[in-house]
Amino acid sequence: MANKFYDPGERRAAKVGDLFGAIASRYDLINDLQSFWLHRLWKLRLVKLAAVGPGQRALDLCCGTGDVAFRLARTGAEVVGLDFSEAMLTVARARFKVQGSKFKAGRGPQFMQGDAMQTAFPGAHFDAVTVAYGLRNLSSWEAGLREMWRVAKPGGRLLVLDFGRPDNVAWRRLYFAYLRWCVPLFGRLFCGDAELYAYILESLHHYPAQHGVAAKMRELGCAEVRIIPLLGGVMTINAGVKP
Repeated sequence: MANKFYDPGERRAAKVGDLFGAIASRYDLINDLQSFWLHRLWKLRLVKLAAVGPGQRALDLCCGTGDVAFRLARTGAEVVGLDFSEAMLTVARARFKVQGSKFKAGRGPQFMQGDAMQTAFPGAHFDAVTVAYGLRNLSSWEAGLREMWRVAKPGGRLLVLDFGRPDNVAWRRLYFAYLRWCVPLFGRLFCGDAELYAYILESLHHYPAQHGVAAKMRELGCAEVRIIPLLGGVMTINAGVKP
């Protein structure tokens, strides 16, 4: 039976919006629990690969509650976090009110609502463009990747962190079993609906994961395309550079 929050057609954005509206207040807690706190290390790795600092600009698409945007901003870069879910942005802005004292005046991330597939930013504007657990949720992940390419400067880095498909068949089956049977329990326990987190596996079935993203990066013209497996490919970072 198809997940009620997954729609491959015109209602995709609305369905995903409903999902994130329902989980926004518990999103950070569940991320910690379902990943055994490892997502924090994976996001730190993403930020290190972004390699930005003072005088540079970074864009974090599908920024959610701001994890990656906050980490990018701590490097001293000028950071924009963009998401289409106002519920998630509300949490991000509330977190900034608490964490604001950690940033120099004007150095904290700016959070904006917008469409990751068609942003309002000029072309060749950012030194790094990141997306963590968001490309898979777009109506067209290819359009999202093309937009990352468009707004990146020459020499800019494109970085995608998301659920992967382990190349090892046995490990992939075990991992998919965890997503099928265990992860939905977090949705039921904390949000009252198992399908909220059963969505992850459903969306992964319709997403080309690390190898498909790498192929699209090469098609766009990215140089230095890499697939960085995390925990045996359970998660992956796709990295590329705009020549």
